[in-house]
Amino acid sequence: MQSFEQEITTMRHIKITLQYDGTNYSGWQVQKNGTSIQGLLEGALYIITGERSRVTGAARTDAGVHALEQVAVFKTVSLMKPEVLLKALNGNLPRDIRVTNAGECGNYFHPRYDAKNKTYSYIISRTGAYSVFTERYSWNMPYKMNCEAMREAANYLAGEHDFACFRASGCSSKHPVRTIHSIEVSDLPSVEFISLRFDAPVIKISIKANAFLRHMVRNIAGTLVEIGRGKLSPSKMKEILESKDRGLAGPTARACGLFLEKIEY
Repeated sequence: MQSFEQEITTMRHIKITLQYDGTNYSGWQVQKNGTSIQGLLEGALYIITGERSRVTGAARTDAGVHALEQVAVFKTVSLMKPEVLLKALNGNLPRDIRVTNAGECGNYFHPRYDAKNKTYSYIISRTGAYSVFTERYSWNMPYKMNCEAMREAANYLAGEHDFACFRASGCSSKHPVRTIHSIEVSDLPSVEFISLRFDAPVIKISIKANAFLRHMVRNIAGTLVEIGRGKLSPSKMKEILESKDRGLAGPTARACGLFLEKIEY
């Protein structure tokens, strides 16, 4: 029988990068009710290795939120090469979840706490008669939107601030102070996807920060939409930020338009 010391020396740490369409899932984290990305990964690993491995992700995306680049780690005593594990995982996962890379990493690597920055993007469809190919991945807004006003308001959010006004209830973060390194509001005439162009105008809000609070990006997006529609002035954003009052900010934007885009280490 393998001793504890032998088990420690043979334990491997595997880092994976994955993408997923979050439409049909209850989010990243395992929950009592609902199907999660984490739960499906752990179930696939049990089928492949026979081990109850815990998969730790860099970001706990909410129900309906998508990921272009999520990073996760798990431990295993399996001798399978990373490329074999990658193929085996994809063979046991739904087609809307794909592992794109796998490799061994150091024992002390933590995908969440070692991340220096994360970038989230939010997509807003700008027309009432939206493209059917953007409906699943955007918040359709059949109103005229003032992007210049949205950009002016977004500038107030750059830098280190207390973002309590954009923090959802139930957030487990110890404090609401975060640093937004960049925030961009882009007015795009079309969307390009796998070399195809859909002539459906969208607004893309991209935020790069050292970390995020629960629903922070969606609450910022909802507030910027209120400003874009002319319901709030751009300078109101400064007042909302300084108030630290969630009740003064705009509504929470729909989950379907949010993408975890990039994680930097």
